Amino acid sequence: MISSNFLAEYQILVVMRERTSFTASLLARLPLLKLIVTSGMQNTAIDTKFAALRGIVVSGTRSGSEPPAELTWALILGLARSIVSENESFRNSGPWQSSIGADLFGKQLGLLGLGKIGSRVARVGLAFGMKVVAWSQNLTDERVLAVGVKQARSKEYLFKTSDFVSIHLVLSDRTKDFVGTAELNWMKPTAYLINTSRAQIVNDAALIDALQNRRIAGAGLDVFEREPLPEGHLLRTLPNLLSTPHLGYVTQSNYYTYYCEAVEDIEAFLTGSPIRRLW
Repeated sequence: MISSNFLAEYQILVVMRERTSFTASLLARLPLLKLIVTSGMQNTAIDTKFAALRGIVVSGTRSGSEPPAELTWALILGLARSIVSENESFRNSGPWQSSIGADLFGKQLGLLGLGKIGSRVARVGLAFGMKVVAWSQNLTDERVLAVGVKQARSKEYLFKTSDFVSIHLVLSDRTKDFVGTAELNWMKPTAYLINTSRAQIVNDAALIDALQNRRIAGAGLDVFEREPLPEGHLLRTLPNLLSTPHLGYVTQSNYYTYYCEAVEDIEAFLTGSPIRRLW
């Protein structure tokens, strides 16, 4: 939790996506604050309604959908071919070729969400020769046709039939704990769950239980309810979990865009014409 005393003297703040919460109570203690610039065009960690009431402008920046889609595939491939454990064995003179990889060709990739990121993930899956199905509460026939995938007839069908399930949903009241015990029990014991979206979409306790009891083959995570994840947390210890410390958007091109456009946002605000406003 950041201290209001540290921020009280600033009129403009630049923040990195959703890593710092700007609640109503914090904003109320920052009387000089006039502008918040956040990387990306969504930031649920900022109380934009309260900011509007206080006359605080909140502006964003563009954010490429390519990096998180690429990281999704890094996790899928890492899990499927046991990349981390085989590399560790290689470096430590351990067993030579100790795993049998999971195939991608001919297997089913199930996507929860088919927006910009989900669509990019889908097209790579098709290039690998996978069967790709998608489902979300708002998915349309036109969207699946445009991407070239099939629409799963239900959420349950997607979980029961997919070999890899990858989450690409926006966090909201409807999607919080969207994947819990029931959904994980629907999955095949040979299937993998990937989450590069938001941690709160998957129930932590249910996922840990499924991994510990080997009800699914494994999971790949880039997002966590608390970041950094506390030392000794169970998710740091599970052998069938491949995880990265929220790297989805952390690439050179994205950071170049973030900080160049942050300067643009500040310049526009100072001239009296704010741009890329979030409210």
